[in-house]
Amino acid sequence: MAPGRDGLFDLVKTVPATLRYEPGVIVADGDFVIIHGRFSGNGRPRNWIAADILRVADGVLVEHWDVLQYEATRAESRSGLPMFGGSFTA
Repeated sequence: MAPGRDGLFDLVKTVPATLRYEPGVIVADGDFVIIHGRFSGNGRPRNWIAADILRVADGVLVEHWDVLQYEATRAESRSGLPMFGGSFTA
């Protein structure tokens, strides 16, 4: 997405109305916050599991990075555990 406030608003305007986000674990350390979450209804073959990394300065979001991957199915999970939450969605 493009930088700045306009970049964020332009991105939000393009997401499908079916998009849903479930936040999970949230960890903060100084100016950094990491949110582990699940995106569903995004028009992709599978849900996304995300780690969003934010830097906040003086109460303002100043930087954002994310790590995205498709959610593993029960058959793909080598540990037998879901990537997010307490149960598999598919």
